[in-house]
Amino acid sequence: MKMRGGAGVPVRFIQCASEDAVAAADDAAEGLLEEGWPTESLALLTTYSRHPVQVERQAEGQDAYWSSYWEDEDLFYGHVLGFKGLERPAIVLAVNGFRHEERAERCVRRLSRARDLLVVCGDLDLIRRVGGEAVVHRLSAGSSR
Repeated sequence: MKMRGGAGVPVRFIQCASEDAVAAADDAAEGLLEEGWPTESLALLTTYSRHPVQVERQAEGQDAYWSSYWEDEDLFYGHVLGFKGLERPAIVLAVNGFRHEERAERCVRRLSRARDLLVVCGDLDLIRRVGGEAVVHRLSAGSSR
């Protein structure tokens, strides 16, 4: 992972263990909804295993799953590697591990998909290992735990 370009969108960081990242992301997304963010403005993305809601929706078929991206009924649940070319005003990212840490660079590209706010939930030591100090510095400036 490498930080490139300007300051980017505001970032909120929530420190948690990788195995707790999805639950922390759920809480963060709920908090954004309570702040008044509309559901169609939010996406909750994971970096390793899929969110249980994503698993459920994909079990209904890919057409049903992708239609949830366009509907206003709920936030969109996805994986960073499948979010290529998509964006939302607010992204909640659950850093719940990486299948291959050397591929983590792709995750940073997906972070640019947040237009107004990025919330990252994960283990700062893991993020440091795959992203380096520049990424940690950017996240630490917005730390909330």
